[in-house]
Amino acid sequence: MDSTFTAHLAHPFYGDHVLYHVHNRRPGFATLRAWQFAGWQKESLSWRTGCYIHAGLSGSGPISIKGPDAKKYLQGIVINSLEKFPVGTMKHAVMCTEDGLIAAHGIIERKAEDHFESFAGGPPGAWMDPDVPFDVTIERLNHYLFQIAGPAALQVLEKAAGESLRDVRFLRFRDTRIAGLRTEIARIGMTGGLAYELHGPIEEGPAIYQAVYDAGRASGIERLGWGTYLVNHVEGGFPQATWSFAVAAPRPEQRLEIMRQFEISGSVDPDDTRPRMRTPVEVSWHNMARFDHDFVGHKALAAEMANPKRTTVTLRWRAEDVLDTYASLLRPGAPYKPVELPYAPQRWPMAHADHVLKDGQPVGWSSGTIYSAGFREFLSLGCLDLAAARLGTEVVVRWGDHGGPIKDIRATVARFPYLAEGRNSDLDVAAL
Repeated sequence: MDSTFTAHLAHPFYGDHVLYHVHNRRPGFATLRAWQFAGWQKESLSWRTGCYIHAGLSGSGPISIKGPDAKKYLQGIVINSLEKFPVGTMKHAVMCTEDGLIAAHGIIERKAEDHFESFAGGPPGAWMDPDVPFDVTIERLNHYLFQIAGPAALQVLEKAAGESLRDVRFLRFRDTRIAGLRTEIARIGMTGGLAYELHGPIEEGPAIYQAVYDAGRASGIERLGWGTYLVNHVEGGFPQATWSFAVAAPRPEQRLEIMRQFEISGSVDPDDTRPRMRTPVEVSWHNMARFDHDFVGHKALAAEMANPKRTTVTLRWRAEDVLDTYASLLRPGAPYKPVELPYAPQRWPMAHADHVLKDGQPVGWSSGTIYSAGFREFLSLGCLDLAAARLGTEVVVRWGDHGGPIKDIRATVARFPYLAEGRNSDLDVAAL
């Protein structure tokens, strides 16, 4: 029988064999997350060979935005247009500061004409005043959020639900029943693979989770821990706020103070906030912007789109240089900072940035460092000047912490996203 542990914020974790990861950087906000189950190497192959179920975002929302002015309120803060947004559909919405930095991003569902829900830290974001001058009620709900992803995801969910779910297309959602309980199923897959989410009241989460896990045992389902979850984002080319970049507070003078509540690391000076933040253009989300409405950051985003300077690429690290960080632990003198496995640093939320050089000159920053068990390579996301972002360009990542030993790691600009096979999986094939 699987055990269930309920942590701070009624955050559910499951399993008899699980290591826990505690983050308590922010005063009064301790977070306990399941770090691994069957081991990070096995778990990090799950989105290639079968599927996984992940519960780590449970208790993080959603935020209900309801009322006559709900659409008007949201439209003023997200770069997306909400004019073509039918009930029963979802959008990956992005919110900016006035100077065009990403303040929040996440999925928004349209539940009714006057009712929206935003998931996993998305708009309205952490920096919005709840006392908004609109006829709208903003409420945080205590729900579970389970993610099931991989080529066997649909097969497992159909078995658990006892019905066909092939009508649930990308960025659509509807209700189904699992373990005799109503649950909302939504198709996501922002990295291009086959992926779903289940949403519902947190007290019903254990029964739903167990039923899906039991349905997937024959298909090789893995319970995915937080220690492996973010590897998927780098392989799949999906930058993630509070990990591969930090969210931006509304005013520049607030940013360093807010960022100090994160784990600041990397060879970039900890007092330098800009390399640790991103714009929609830099992460290639600007294609979602529509300028048919006014929104926070409208002018800054339009100006950057007209004159882009940087973009995100995959950096493939030179193996022998990474190995030397470990070898330095066995030599006299100050060792280099080892590259933690499967991602570094192993903390959350974090604000990491390493300098990237080309021919000795700065060309951008690296973050989101991972080891990919599937590719047997070390990878990171590089936010580079356009001239340095061409495939095959050789660069150097300055790995280490500011003021400490720095290891120059050679890297090559590689395809983005790096995991190309199996993207936009065909449902008929996946369901066999």
